[in-house]
This record gives sequence, structure tokens and C-alpha cells, in this order.
Amino acid sequence: MDNVIDKINRLKEEKNAVILAHCYQNIEIDEVADFVGDSLYLSQQAAKTDADIIVFAGVFFMAQTAKILNPSKKVLLPRMESGCLMADMINYEQLLEFKSQHPNIPTVCYINSTAEVKSECDICCTSSNAVKIVKSLNAEEILFLPDTYLGKWAEKQVEGVKVTTYPGYCPTHLRIKAEDVIEARNLYPKAKVLAHPECHQSVTALADYVGSTTGIMKYATESSDKQFIIATEKGVVDRLKRDLKDKEFILIKDNIICPNMKWHTIEDIYNALAYEQYEITVDKNIAQKALVCIDRMLEVSK
Repeated sequence: MDNVIDKINRLKEEKNAVILAHCYQNIEIDEVADFVGDSLYLSQQAAKTDADIIVFAGVFFMAQTAKILNPSKKVLLPRMESGCLMADMINYEQLLEFKSQHPNIPTVCYINSTAEVKSECDICCTSSNAVKIVKSLNAEEILFLPDTYLGKWAEKQVEGVKVTTYPGYCPTHLRIKAEDVIEARNLYPKAKVLAHPECHQSVTALADYVGSTTGIMKYATESSDKQFIIATEKGVVDRLKRDLKDKEFILIKDNIICPNMKWHTIEDIYNALAYEQYEITVDKNIAQKALVCIDRMLEVSK
């Protein structure tokens, strides 16, 4: 392992490359990553990097977003099968149909969407800034896609705005049920429950805190509490256990693992850099339109 890490670090220097890793990735990826975080943080890092090559340890839409932000740079996704089931729930034609049913209403797309979908939306968001993005539109109604649960959670945080959602969802977060929260509380009565807004409303209603992966990690870091039940992907728990050894973290269920996020290994990162595979490309016209959607989000999120 150390030998591969050394090779990757040498290649990064030789090729002026940067490695971005989502915090749902296998934790060993952190050994070579330059930046580890949620979708908003990684988008911000991609927007300002001066690297010639970006290796994205994440899923396809994340690498695609990095390419849109850096059209002149080479963006590599080490495993092309790393897709997102939520993003796949809406395509360009389905988006147009959804918009035609609700004409003249601002459209917010979750970053978990394709470039084609982003190209037809007014502004993008992540789970970190969804509430801020909805507020920024100053509209009585917005369309939100593809995640109905994040959209409806945001609606509850913003008074006077109707959020009409597309019926997409995250299969991993939807494995968490309200009864899982109740059972975990019975087992760990002193623990705080921290949940991701992609969870079902019945789950977030029972949580002590609801927020993005970064929000959950920040809450756990700053809290005086010592025990936490984590209702999001296992990668968050892995990093919390590593970084906060004086606290206890319980993954709410053993199967809260995103298989697509777990494809990448250290060896895949090495192969991506050594052979410059697999390069992400985006149609120029689509990329230009999608960039407007992403840039608006980044501007609001400053």
C-alpha cells in the first residue's frame, strides 16, 4: 500500500494533478486525496484549482461537474461504473416533461444530476446549501429535482415557499426507516441522532440534527456530547471514528453503504493517473448552459 501511495504522490507532482475525494469513498482514498469533503466543498475546490489533471474519487456526476467547471483541464474518473442511481432517475426528456407540467416556475436541480439536466435548470444546489438556494430565488413556488426528500426538507425550512418535487430519491438513504431511529434510541438513549436530508421525512423528523455530510461531521466535532447515531452513508462514520477517537459513533444500520461510491481503490487512483484514464467529456453547448446553473450556486454559496 505504501509503495502505491508513494507512486501516486510522485505522479501528482510530475503531472500537476489534484485528487478530489467524496467522504463516502473508501477511507483509504484519503491517504492520497488533496481534498476530502461533500459535493459543495469539492465543487468549490474544482472551481479554483490550478492543476492540469483532476482525478475525482466520487461518482460520475461529480466528475462531470468538475469538467464543466474546468473545460480546459483533463478530468479523470478512475471507475466509469461509478454512477448515481438518484441522478439516473431523471433524464433530459423527463425534465422537460416535468417543467411543462409546471410552466414558468424556477427550477432547482440537486447537484446529483447529469450535465444535460443542469443545462435546463435555473440553479444548482447541494444538501449543504439547498435552503440557502431556495431562499435566494425569492419565489412563491419552485420546482426541485431529482430528490423529493431533500426538496421537501428544504420546504419546511423556508416559510412561504411551495416546493414541488420530482419523485427521485437516494436508495441508500431510503433504507433508513423511522423504526431504525426508534430502535437505535432505545439502545443508546444518551446518543444524538444526526441524519442526512436525503432520508425520508419520518426519519428526519426524529433526528436531533439534519444536515449534509459536512454539517453532520461539523456538528459531531463541535458538540459536547460523546455518543452519536449517524443516519447517513458509512463513509461518514468511518471518518468520524478516525478523527474523533474520544467520541462514539454508531452507524444506524449496517447496510447504509452506497455501492457506487465504494468502487474506487488506491490502485484505481494509481491507474487513473499513470494511464490518464478514464477521461470525462461534456458536449460544449451543454457544458456552457450547465455552467451557468452551477456558477449561480457557487455565487450564492460564497
